[in-house]
Amino acid sequence: MERYLHHTIKLGVFVAFLGLAFQGQLSRADSERANLQPYFDFNVQRNVTVSVGQTAFLHCHVERLGDKAVSWIRKRDLHILTVGIHTYTSDMRFQIYRLQNSTQWNLMLKYPQKRDSGVYECQINTEPKMSLSYTLNVIELKADILGPSDLYVKSGSDIDLICKLSHRLADGANLFWYKDSDILEAATNANEISTDTSRRITVDTDWTDGLTSRVTIRRAVPSDTGNYTCYPTIASSSSVYVHVIIGEHPAAMQHNSATSPSLPWNTNYIFVVIMTFAKVLQFGVTGR
Repeated sequence: MERYLHHTIKLGVFVAFLGLAFQGQLSRADSERANLQPYFDFNVQRNVTVSVGQTAFLHCHVERLGDKAVSWIRKRDLHILTVGIHTYTSDMRFQIYRLQNSTQWNLMLKYPQKRDSGVYECQINTEPKMSLSYTLNVIELKADILGPSDLYVKSGSDIDLICKLSHRLADGANLFWYKDSDILEAATNANEISTDTSRRITVDTDWTDGLTSRVTIRRAVPSDTGNYTCYPTIASSSSVYVHVIIGEHPAAMQHNSATSPSLPWNTNYIFVVIMTFAKVLQFGVTGR
């Protein structure tokens, strides 16, 4: 009996040892497989904000991809946008931006609109699937010209227009000024008030706090009257109508009053017409 127990104990110890050894081998195999699995680089911006029309990039870095494939999915409708370097949507604004042999699988969206805001996923077709979520915010920026929408300036005074775009997305943006349909550029003096060679029109743009652009027109003349538009490349435009005043009236009103013929309907003229008409009636009665 004791011999039987002894053999049983020895057999149990042996089986336990085999189990531990097999489990160790499985753990090592799992560890090796895990070491061969792709993985994401989490050191990327995953909450991205752009303005309407400004190209958006969602950066997905995948290390040790091997024979696996990277896909981009739009979460709201589970629409597959790209697989590998190929686009799987009819919306050709979506493309993969990737250098050859790079670990980056960046989703590029051209001309984004507010409706494109939402969650996007970068996925790897492992088992189970691996994914990383990104939030895209598309906002609409609008320029703002400080002051009233109609500006009255006396002839000979300076016109000063300031356009602001107070948002960090304005950094590096381009901005243009238009007068009516023509682009406004710095110009030397070209009016009859002064003959110096300094620039009469100056445009100064500053990116210190968002985007601020200032137009100064010195010694305004009637031809400076018109619609001035501040047009940033990443935002909606803003306009102001400038009236150059001669005396106490806008130049346009002065021009209209000067070119309109004076009507002859004064008191004497009306009296003469009435008397002539009365004589005609009287002649008609007596003549009959």
